[in-house]
Amino acid sequence: MFKKSLLVVAIASTLLSACSEDNATTEHHNKQNTHQTTDTASIGASKIASAQANALFDTLFKETLNRNPVRQTYLGIKTDYDKWYDISEENAANELAIAKKNLARVQAIDADPLDAQTKISLNLFIQDLEHQIADHQWRFHNYPVNQMFGTHSQIPAFLINQHSISNVKEAQDYIARVKGAEKLLAQLVVQLKLREAKGIIAPKFVFPHVIRDSQNILVGAPFDKAPNSTIFADFTRKVDALNITDAEKSNLITAVKSALIEHLKPGYQQLITYLTALEKKADNRDGAWKFPNGEAFYNNALQRTTTTDLTSAQIHTLGLNEVARIHNEMRIIMKKVKFDGSLNEFFDFMRTDPQFYYPETAEGKQRYLTEAVALIDDMEGRLDSLFLTKPKAALKVKAVEGFREKSAGKAFYERPAPDGSRPGIYYANLYDMKAMPNYQMAALAYHEGIPGHHMQLAIKQELIDMPMFRKFGGYTAHTEGWGLYSEMIPKEIGLYQDPYSDFGRLAMELWRACRLVVDTGIHTKQWTRQQGIAYYADNTPNALSDAVKMVERHIVMPSQATAYKIGMNKIIELREHAKAQLGDKFDIREFHDVVLKNGPVPLNVLTDLVDNYITTTKA
Repeated sequence: MFKKSLLVVAIASTLLSACSEDNATTEHHNKQNTHQTTDTASIGASKIASAQANALFDTLFKETLNRNPVRQTYLGIKTDYDKWYDISEENAANELAIAKKNLARVQAIDADPLDAQTKISLNLFIQDLEHQIADHQWRFHNYPVNQMFGTHSQIPAFLINQHSISNVKEAQDYIARVKGAEKLLAQLVVQLKLREAKGIIAPKFVFPHVIRDSQNILVGAPFDKAPNSTIFADFTRKVDALNITDAEKSNLITAVKSALIEHLKPGYQQLITYLTALEKKADNRDGAWKFPNGEAFYNNALQRTTTTDLTSAQIHTLGLNEVARIHNEMRIIMKKVKFDGSLNEFFDFMRTDPQFYYPETAEGKQRYLTEAVALIDDMEGRLDSLFLTKPKAALKVKAVEGFREKSAGKAFYERPAPDGSRPGIYYANLYDMKAMPNYQMAALAYHEGIPGHHMQLAIKQELIDMPMFRKFGGYTAHTEGWGLYSEMIPKEIGLYQDPYSDFGRLAMELWRACRLVVDTGIHTKQWTRQQGIAYYADNTPNALSDAVKMVERHIVMPSQATAYKIGMNKIIELREHAKAQLGDKFDIREFHDVVLKNGPVPLNVLTDLVDNYITTTKA
């Protein structure tokens, strides 16, 4: 009825305007002013509603942060600098109750007046809380200590790398954390016992690593007469650098010795004793299928990791198909370079031929860095053909520093400082030049630098009006999917002209495709650790040591490694869908804007964003 009334008024207004030009002009101006007033009011209401919603998101984020002293320290906040987090069952129940309460608060927000970006934030915040609540049932389906991470190794790493000491108070906070480690380790043992009761025990290969690493914490002074232990050496070095009296330094060092001997040592001894007994109960069953309701847990884990509804069987088949496709593309390269032999013989050739590796010298390492910089500079000069939005922050290429190169990964990216005081950094690990073949150099540079993580994470950081939970959060499928997609983009604009370089690109994609096969193979098809290792060894040019580490990662982190290829494939799928729908109206730069300018999002949300882009562009 309301629409009909407007139509009658409009007809009458038209008839009257034929009689009087002056009246029509006056009426036109009045209507225009009314529309402007209405639009202005609507925009104002949207700004107010969006600001209120974002304020609530930030409030809830800060409340969560206030309950986690460890994350505070990671973010440079020193409010609870003397405390650890709480991993008790009581706290788990409390966090669940808070999540339910917070969900009700954000669900009460009226989405209608919110601006587009705030609507995305609202959907993400709700989805995150819903997942947290739903996943409470799976909180025991993991290994709190393993060869890759865990409380046992986090304690020293955190104290050394995150707990800085710039005054006496912060030194005392460090000592308090050393004391508090006893309670934290006791809670850890309780958590391990709860899992043991449910039959969730890590495979045998995990225990020697965890027990050895825990024992190493107690090697050296003040536990024995050897040189200073890891934590004691760190504390002493930091306190020695303070501008305080020798007496104050001595008092602090005496206090930390007591804390190490009376609190930290008993905590680790209790853990080691329990792990030694638990090791006898461990077996060689490697997959999540052995857990209570293991199949349901793993399929849920896949949904969380990939942010899709793909099943384990679908992911396994996808992996097999992708491996076959990439192998065929590699065979084409074999023909181009006139290699006479099988694909596996070509893999061996690529692993061992000296032409693909720069010497283990300062000159060889500098050559690698120089060529990586040239690749990135060249790619940066081509960005206008691919992107509308580009990061303001600069990118620097560096070798991983000597103090951490032995343990660090092959390559990684460190985002720039928000205030512009530090550029983004692409780190290449040149500790072992045999692990850095020059045929992978381009793909690595594109993945970690431009157009990969630097484009993505620097742009995310530079977005305005973004709530904190999105600035400091992320989704692996989106983040690493973009990184892998970024290895492919240069191929589409004519790069990778050297066939061996193109092989390197394919080798890196192949590694991620194999992850789909092996992760699902272990966790649903009951593959053994050795079967997983053999699959990598038979199907990739990577070293056997890479295969062993990767399979052991699959075992203790079910589903995690599937994110990369699933994310890449989804971005490609959405791009091809947009191309098909838009035809000549499709602009690759606009598509990339949709993927990047909203920051990392789940792939289901990315799908909605691309659909909206298609609809808007068609209109």
